This record gives sequence, structure tokens and C-alpha cells, in this order.
Amino acid sequence: MAQAREHAAANGAPRIGIVYPGDALALQAAAAILDAGIATPVLIGPREVVARAAEAAGVDLQRFELIETPDVPAEAALRATSLARSGQVQALMKGSLHTDELMSAIVHKGTGLRGHTRISHAFVFDLPRYPKLLALADCVVNIAPHLPAKRDILTNAIGLLQALGIAHPKVGIVAAVETVNPAIPATLDANALVEEARSGAWPGAIVDGPFGFDNAISAEAARIKKIDSAVPGDADLLLMPDLNAGNMLYKSFNYIGGGDCAGLVLGATVPVVLTSRADSLQSRIASVALAVLAGGQRR
Repeated sequence: MAQAREHAAANGAPRIGIVYPGDALALQAAAAILDAGIATPVLIGPREVVARAAEAAGVDLQRFELIETPDVPAEAALRATSLARSGQVQALMKGSLHTDELMSAIVHKGTGLRGHTRISHAFVFDLPRYPKLLALADCVVNIAPHLPAKRDILTNAIGLLQALGIAHPKVGIVAAVETVNPAIPATLDANALVEEARSGAWPGAIVDGPFGFDNAISAEAARIKKIDSAVPGDADLLLMPDLNAGNMLYKSFNYIGGGDCAGLVLGATVPVVLTSRADSLQSRIASVALAVLAGGQRR
């Protein structure tokens, strides 16, 4: 948070478009973002809906710029992507519309925000029993990524970590086992990605695997299994084999591990914060801080 606030103070607070902020949570987040000094929220949606949400949240709507749209969430999403393409907002944040309504506008081939890599998602966790921040990708967007998709997921996530000041991120590619097994395609993908990393595909990053989750996260577990790698116990990023594994792990980190997290859609031309109704206000603000830092690297 402090890093994002310093960036905003030095470079000007970026404008973040909150798309269809039709509930109290969205307006509370907008007020908290403004109060934190990390970004300038721009509300994109129908005035009456936003006004009701502001009243429910006890938030003064006059504090914000409101760009009016028809009372159709998909229309708000289209307007938001147009504003992002023209540079009038530097990031987007989901309000109370459905995720697919926002993402459909973002990934549209003609009018969306596609970048040079496949769109993916990454979480960054602060875990009570892990010595530093730990990122997970992809737990939200890509369901069963093949090798080219994993290549882009890895590229996007490494770029995010480097934007956070981690110049040489250590990446563990996670599978069910730590040996290459033709019957487990994730281990074959891991082996291929490691070979690409050794050929210079991700300068500055240390990429290794496959790892079982235990020996990716624990140096002692890796030692017992005689795994010689700089990654175990010191990983900055875990690349997950598919959405099932990633989604369950990130929710375990939240609900059992007591972790705090921020999440971001990567690979679009602007950072995108996808909120869930279950997200805490703290998580929402941390995600915006992440977007500020990720966007700052682009600018």
C-alpha cells in the first residue's frame, strides 16, 4: 500500500474506472481508494443505481466523477473499455456486474483490451507462515491451460512481480508430483517451461519444476526428497497446473491459512481488478494498489 501511495504521489494518482458500482461495497471501496491516496476512482454506470448504492454506503457521491451509462451492465463495461483504450482511465475495477459481463468486453477482439499475451490472473498473498509475499497464477481465468497459455501466464506473472520490485523472482511450477511423468501432462509442461527458462525466455527469473506443493513451499521437504533447487522454501510465484488446483489453493490460503491477498487480471492493456462479493474491503484496496504498481511499470 505504501509503495502504491508513494508512486501516486510522485507520478500523479492514476484514474481507475469502477465499472457499474451498483452496491454499497463498490462505493465503500471507491471512498477507501480515494482516502488512501493511491488512485482516483471514476464511477461508470447509471446515475440512479450509483446514487442508491452511495446512499446505502453512507458515501457522498459528490466526491467522485460519474460517467453515466444506460442501466445495462454490459453497456457500462463497453464504455469502460472505451475509456481505457483512449487513456482516460489507467485501470479498471469490477463493481457489481457479473464477471463475464466485464470480461466479455475486455477480451473482445475488436473493441476490447487485448494485449500481446493471453489474458490471465495472479494473486499475491501475505501468508502468516511464509517469509515473504507469494504469488499464485492462474486461479481465476484460464481453466485448463495448454503449454502456450502457461507460457503467457508465466510471462504476465513474472512481469507483475518485477513491477513490484522483485527483480529476480523464483518460480515453482506445481504439479501432483515432482518427477516428469508422461501420464501427468502438467509435469511435461513444467519440464518444457524450465527448458525455455534456461534458454533465456524470462530474463532475471529462476524457473524450476515440476514440484509437488510440499517441496515447492518447504526447503526441508525438498531436502528430504533430494531436490537440488534454489526455489523450494523461497518461491515468489507458484505456477498452478489448472484452475481447479489454483482456485482451491487460493481459497485454502484465504480461509484456512489466514492469508491476505490482492488479485489482478494481467495481459490486458490496462490492469483489471476483479472483485468477488466475498472479498474484504482490505483485499479490494490491496488489489487496487497492485494495479497502480503494475500500471506504473507500463507508463
